[in-house]
Amino acid sequence: MSRTPVWEESLMAQDRPLAVVTGGSSGIGLELARQCAQHGFDVAVSGSSEKVDAAAASLRELGVDAWAHRADASTYDGVESFWQFVVGLGRPVDLAVLNVGVGLGGAFVDTDLDDELRLIAINVSGTVHFAKRVVQQMVPRGQGRILIVSSVSATTPTPYETVYGPSKAFGFSFAESLREELRDSGVTVTALLPGATDSDFHANAGMGDTVYGDNSWKNDKTQVAAQGFAAVMAGDDHVVGGDDATKQEAADNRTTPEPEKAAAMAEKARPSS
Repeated sequence: MSRTPVWEESLMAQDRPLAVVTGGSSGIGLELARQCAQHGFDVAVSGSSEKVDAAAASLRELGVDAWAHRADASTYDGVESFWQFVVGLGRPVDLAVLNVGVGLGGAFVDTDLDDELRLIAINVSGTVHFAKRVVQQMVPRGQGRILIVSSVSATTPTPYETVYGPSKAFGFSFAESLREELRDSGVTVTALLPGATDSDFHANAGMGDTVYGDNSWKNDKTQVAAQGFAAVMAGDDHVVGGDDATKQEAADNRTTPEPEKAAAMAEKARPSS
């Protein structure tokens, strides 16, 4: 079987759309990047560690071009450096997945202020920063898709994750607001609200000694990513990521009193020690 000439491969690659995924080195972010690659997107991913290089290498095995960029998403310069890296590829962004985010567990009285401000910088400021760059490129072209990864936590108080939940509520409201602004622009905005998912998220948030420290009962991250990808490609408003029980939980949260939801969340998120 003859091999496709290099020049022809290059032309074929240019015909592929480009997706960018922030926080694409592991967890739901990596699975979303894989969804993009499996559906014919070239992919640029960001991450804060060397894992992002391995993530890009695994995406290239799916037959697309993939690029890794390592940066600190908690800083203006880190967020901007990824955008400038994307601009340097010389191709328009067709799909932007704003996934990067961190959690922080523990009682608010005990947690470190610097850690909480870093969470806000990543989950809130970083989302706004990167979205601004993406929107200002997409709108003049009259086309593009944006997926903002929020959380089911956006629909309930989150004691013992007292800063994380509000940061995800911001992301959900931001996505809904931006979607309406861009209604007639050719650019769509979709929010993904995953429930508890089988990743290292809660372990990294210092919640290993809570109900959330056990991954055995959580949603499959591949399924969650597939649901998010399908929703953004369909131009949906938002999608709850996970099984039927997770979707029912999100629906129930619309009518359950806030104190009742807060008490239920506290039982799961309260440290055992």
